[in-house]
Amino acid sequence: MNKTPHLLGCISGHGYGHVAQVAPVLNTLHKLLPGLHLTLRTTVPEAHLRSRITPEFRYIAQSTDFGMHMLSALEVDVAASMAAYAEFHTDWQAKVETESASIAELAPDLVLSDVAYLPLAGAACLGIHSVAMCSLNWADIFRHFCNDEPGAAEILQQIESAYAHSEAFLCLQPAMPMSWLMNQRSISPVAVQASNRRHEINHRLGLSAECKLVLVSMGGISMRMPVENWPAIPNLRWLLQSDWLRDCQREDMLAFESLNIGFSDLLASCDLLVTKPGYGAFVEAACHGIPVLYAERGEWPEQEYLIRWLEQNGCCQKLDAAQVQSGNFAHELEHLIAQPKPAAIEPTGSLQAAEYIARLLL
Repeated sequence: MNKTPHLLGCISGHGYGHVAQVAPVLNTLHKLLPGLHLTLRTTVPEAHLRSRITPEFRYIAQSTDFGMHMLSALEVDVAASMAAYAEFHTDWQAKVETESASIAELAPDLVLSDVAYLPLAGAACLGIHSVAMCSLNWADIFRHFCNDEPGAAEILQQIESAYAHSEAFLCLQPAMPMSWLMNQRSISPVAVQASNRRHEINHRLGLSAECKLVLVSMGGISMRMPVENWPAIPNLRWLLQSDWLRDCQREDMLAFESLNIGFSDLLASCDLLVTKPGYGAFVEAACHGIPVLYAERGEWPEQEYLIRWLEQNGCCQKLDAAQVQSGNFAHELEHLIAQPKPAAIEPTGSLQAAEYIARLLL
């Protein structure tokens, strides 16, 4: 090959689960192709990307999709989402042509998208390789929430066409069913293999070896939980994001940012995770044998497949909305922590996806 291959990665900013999928694949791809030139377009903060992606990359702070507009981490704003899609798809062909020109200026050899569809349509116009990769797609999410809205059929056709023009759609398990996609390839679970740094955390926080640590994260979607109501349990500490603690002064609640430890290592070091159903949190928990308490995401259609998979491959329990608000879940929390640690799942999908992409770049 006469030149260094160049990959353009487009990563959705709709929660951090998309980064959790892309990062292990790019890290593995860099081992296969050490000279790979990498450009990332996304609204995910650069610092978060660099905390999870090991190869050097050029960062372009640009949105390539918006997913769905959210009222909270658990509830979709259907009306706002439909209005946004209607505006986004107005004069669709002109948008595709503009995207094609933007991609041509960057001159990549391959576009990898998790999971915006406009870059795939733009790449198709240029005749360059493109790969979609995710556990969901925006066509099925849009169909679930907006299918009966005026104008939805034409929008849906344009989204489906963009996905269909990619070289392949790598369906990262556990994935939503995507039987309408003729170019889909099933890929095993993808996750970062993190380090258990519990001894270091205990030393820095002055905790005993018997103390239990519970990590709380809503996966990058802004939503403060009513943690001031949550149970105070002897010899247990909560690790929360710092802005949740401004109005909650409790000695058993600590800001995880103060530890300066990446999310994956924090998760691997804790006794339990409290979260919403999301690919990154669920799969990383299963891959490190960490039990999960989760609050359901309203009607989010992907969640049933994630929950079913975690029930089969990990240890988890649901919290209803009343429990989340009141904090009446001490029994469930203590019961899960007391269970034997589930066997860790091997995330072999990172290599499968990286090898497929490497073959297209060589």
